[in-house]
Amino acid sequence: MSVAGLKKQFHKASQLLKEKINGVEGTKLDEEFLNMERKTDITHKMILDLVPKTIGYLQPNPAYRAKLSMLNTVSKMRGQVKAGGYPQTEGILGDCMLHYGNELGAESGFGYALLEMGEALKQVAQARDCMDVRVKRTFIDPLQSLQQKELKEIGYHLRKLEGRRLDFDYKNRRKGKISDSEIKKAFEKFEESKELAERSMLNLLERDVQRLQHLSGLLGAVIDYHRQSCQILEDLRSNLQSRITDASNQPKREFASKSVASMIILPPGKSENGHLFSLCVLDDRARPVEQPCCRAIFSFEPENQGELGFKEGDVIILTSQIDENWCEGMNRGESGSFPINHVKVIVPLPQ
Repeated sequence: MSVAGLKKQFHKASQLLKEKINGVEGTKLDEEFLNMERKTDITHKMILDLVPKTIGYLQPNPAYRAKLSMLNTVSKMRGQVKAGGYPQTEGILGDCMLHYGNELGAESGFGYALLEMGEALKQVAQARDCMDVRVKRTFIDPLQSLQQKELKEIGYHLRKLEGRRLDFDYKNRRKGKISDSEIKKAFEKFEESKELAERSMLNLLERDVQRLQHLSGLLGAVIDYHRQSCQILEDLRSNLQSRITDASNQPKREFASKSVASMIILPPGKSENGHLFSLCVLDDRARPVEQPCCRAIFSFEPENQGELGFKEGDVIILTSQIDENWCEGMNRGESGSFPINHVKVIVPLPQ
């Protein structure tokens, strides 16, 4: 810094010290200018407060936000284009439902409903991702640009104005010791800085239309997200209600023991009293069982209600004989009628 520059800095510091300590009054700016400066300062504080809170509204988990920020920084350092996105809560819940829906299988009514709801929640998460991108483009980015460009420029003009005011007040207070031409030059520079700062603040404050458009962009993105989410969830509720109705109309299955049906039947023999029996293995123990049963030699697919289906090799418990061609029995917890010519009787029904 030159000697003249150091001298000017000393003058400014001297004037500021006298104003702060001795109560010396400096040049007062007009009320309109001070009001514009106050509104500009409010705008600056508003952006510093509003942008982080908007990001918190879109991405409420601070731990994930910190993690994403770190990943984005690492990606830029590595030259990668894009890091992972924010994990929406709807998507996390949807993934969980899809996992257990697949585990239960689509043949399960509840499992299929879990799959449907999981897919719906994934769609809601995608809609929320779209809202995030849209809010960033239409609301957050313009505010950050305003802070980094216009407000930064205004701050520069105001700091320069304050420095030139201090320089002018110091020289004006020392009239007689400092030439009038030098005082006049300091005043002209002060006026120049005041005009620049005033014009830049006026340009900022007169752009209400743009600020309103940014706010409208935020509102539109939020409304569209909720509209899409509502439609997705309404469709899901309609499908789920239909499934509840269908499940309510289905006949309720009764519990039946499967212990005998799950036995492994060995070749038949005779008990001590002369009755036929089969050696059945249950829990790795062999013991004679005299319950009437038969083995399927052909598979049978039921064609009418009340018929009992089975596969070749299944062991069927006999409960009664309808006629010479049909019997009733139980297989795998289900009961019904079946043709005798599809089975081989192991233990006959009592006469």
